[in-house]
Amino acid sequence: MASQPVEPCTLALFGALGDLALRKLFPALYQLDRAGLLPADTRILALAREDGDCAAHLAAIGEHLRRHVPAREVEEGAVQRFLARLDYLSMDFLDAAAYSALADKLGPVTRLIAYFATPASVYGAICAGLAATGLAERTRVVLEKPIGHDLESSRAVNDAVAAHFPENRTYRIDHYLGKETVQNLIALRFANSLFETQWNQHHISHVEITVAEQVGIEGRWGYFDQAGQLRDMIQNHLLQLLCLIAMDPPSDLSADSIRDEKVKVLKALAPIGVEQLGQQVVRGQYVAGNILGKSVPGYLEEDNANTHSDTETFVALRAEIRNWRWSGVPFYLRTGKRMPQKLSQIVIHFKEPPHYIFAPEQRPLISNRLIIRLQPDEGISLQVMTKDQGLDKGMQLRSGPLQLSFSDTYRSVRIPDAYERLLLEVMKGNQNLFVRKDEIEYAWKWCDQLIAGWRQQGDAPKPYAAGTWGPVASIALITRDGRSWYGDL
Repeated sequence: MASQPVEPCTLALFGALGDLALRKLFPALYQLDRAGLLPADTRILALAREDGDCAAHLAAIGEHLRRHVPAREVEEGAVQRFLARLDYLSMDFLDAAAYSALADKLGPVTRLIAYFATPASVYGAICAGLAATGLAERTRVVLEKPIGHDLESSRAVNDAVAAHFPENRTYRIDHYLGKETVQNLIALRFANSLFETQWNQHHISHVEITVAEQVGIEGRWGYFDQAGQLRDMIQNHLLQLLCLIAMDPPSDLSADSIRDEKVKVLKALAPIGVEQLGQQVVRGQYVAGNILGKSVPGYLEEDNANTHSDTETFVALRAEIRNWRWSGVPFYLRTGKRMPQKLSQIVIHFKEPPHYIFAPEQRPLISNRLIIRLQPDEGISLQVMTKDQGLDKGMQLRSGPLQLSFSDTYRSVRIPDAYERLLLEVMKGNQNLFVRKDEIEYAWKWCDQLIAGWRQQGDAPKPYAAGTWGPVASIALITRDGRSWYGDL
């Protein structure tokens, strides 16, 4: 599919002085401008509740920009050109009268992109305000996660948005879908017969998806303690990765063709009932430990902590997909905070050859793995078996990688941040990197049954020391199948 041109537009950023906007969105927009990808007449309107002088707020945005963009990429001429696109308006997003002032500030616009970097609870009010001032018909809306905290609340938020904006002008962001490596999953699978012909239960024994964070709560206690790791990470990021790994080939690269196939995967996820929770799901909560030689507090010892909280900071689970392609192939998902390292990776484990001819003691080595790294170093590595070198080695086998590191292979090409790609696709009107309403609902439906099961059981999350790979039970989860988590030390 040919790339669409970038349309001139006005981008209204709701929540412009929040952490997401300052750390991610403004730097991403700056990089697009620096690369010459924003049309000259594209404007950016920063919207927030804070009163004060417009120039002072724009200066503060500039300071954050210089702080969060790598120093080698801060070009003062480009910074000044970017800041010249910006304007600021103080407004209360829940005040219907404020949207008249917004319309006056915007003036006549041919295309408006409204980015909601706000809590989902105000999405409906913003949409109603835009509609009441006649702006909705020219607007695409961008929704940040989390959209609700369960299926019911998710439907309420989406219905409030849908009352004013059709699905084809609604863009739900999952920033993992903008990562270069995640985009390469489509090319890797469907442009290489080497993989696609092997991508099924005949040739793959199991799949691992790990998203590990070194950080703790980072001041997000109020949000995170209500959400937990299942809602915060698995319901969106990990299930989206699972869909891209497991989906059948779409009929083409259009948004709905890709999303139709992802929905089929979510619908085929086997439910995990209360009676299976103990064997298939592990939830944990970190206690005090050490990371990189530094002592860190436990979850219940963090600032402003609820010392009686039973919120999980770690989840590991064994999922199954009930269809022909994946029958009998377990998917092991794992995510947690205060892990030994920051790591996001997918590991595809291929089955052993049916006939073995090498030395018996080497048999445990015979395993091909495809390792897809999302962070910290994006790339793809295929572990293959070769003969060891040397006259005295005989037919001694060794495992080694056929490796593609994006940073090494494309040294002269800067790898864009996920938000750069996603913002650019919104401006182009391309929805295939965004999540459709039914994807959200099927993901919540599957996660809600796990949460309901935990409530019914009443079991507390299992403790694990900060700086480790989670509770011992998460090791037993995969060991029961005669396997182990790839790369754990």
